[in-house]
Amino acid sequence: MKQNRFEYLELFVGLFMVAGFLAFGYLALQLGEVGIVSAGKSFVVNAEFDNISGVKKGASVQIAGVVVGQVQRTWLGDDELAHVALQINKGVKVPVDSMASVKSQGIIGDKYIQLTLGGDEKLFTDGDVLMETESAVDLEALISKFAFGSVK
Repeated sequence: MKQNRFEYLELFVGLFMVAGFLAFGYLALQLGEVGIVSAGKSFVVNAEFDNISGVKKGASVQIAGVVVGQVQRTWLGDDELAHVALQINKGVKVPVDSMASVKSQGIIGDKYIQLTLGGDEKLFTDGDVLMETESAVDLEALISKFAFGSVK
C-alpha cells in the first residue's frame, strides 16, 4: 500500500512539472512576441520621416494617448529618409489619410509615434507606406538658436 502511494505522488509531481514547463513556454512565446504565436494579431505600416531623433525599436505607437502598437524597427533608406515600421494592433482602423508625428513624453521623456487619424474610408493594410509625417522638433537646436541670438 505504501509503495502505491509513492507512485501516485511521483505521478502527480511529474504532471505538475510538465504543466509548469508548458505554461512557462507559452508565456515566453507570448511575451517574446514570436511570429508563430503573434501572427495575425497586428499589421505593419511603414512611415518615412526627415528626422526621428530618439525613436527606438519598441517605442509606443499611440492614438489619442492610447497605445495601439509599437515601433518594430527603424532604418535609414536609400533616399536618406528615416524609415519606421509601425506594428499596429489588428483591431485598430487607420485611414490612409492619417498622419504620424514624432512626440516626446514630457520635456526629456521617451519618444513615441503619435497617429492622427484621417477621415478616409480606405484603410491601411499590412505593408502600406504612410507618407504624411511630422518629424521630431529638435529642442537643442531651438535652444541654441535662442541662446546665441540667431533667432529672427
